[in-house]
Amino acid sequence: MTFRTRTSKETMEIFEAFARSEHLQPFVLAKLSIALSVRSGFRFSKDSMQDTSGLDLNRQTITGENDLLFKALIEVNEGRYIPDDEYFPDVLKAYLDNGARLLRQEYKYARDFYVHLVELDRGI
Repeated sequence: MTFRTRTSKETMEIFEAFARSEHLQPFVLAKLSIALSVRSGFRFSKDSMQDTSGLDLNRQTITGENDLLFKALIEVNEGRYIPDDEYFPDVLKAYLDNGARLLRQEYKYARDFYVHLVELDRGI
């Protein structure tokens, strides 16, 4: 069983920028990123697995004690059962990388980033 994965270089750069500006660490950013991917309806494809030149993260850092919850949310979003060897590192990495891009977009358009994240689903 694999317990480590590497993010894309873009995700690494996004996480480093958040660490500098908001003092948020990868374990927080990873969870936010995955949640934003699920919220957006992102779907896994093998094309998103190309770049692995970013941060080296272990499974415990990414999902922590909520690993089964994240897996269940992703399976519901994908509409299928995902075997553990496919879920980690492949599917989770794709959700993480996509979510990091979404996180950066949310940050660009928020005056108060934390309030903005809390109020994402309130809409117009």
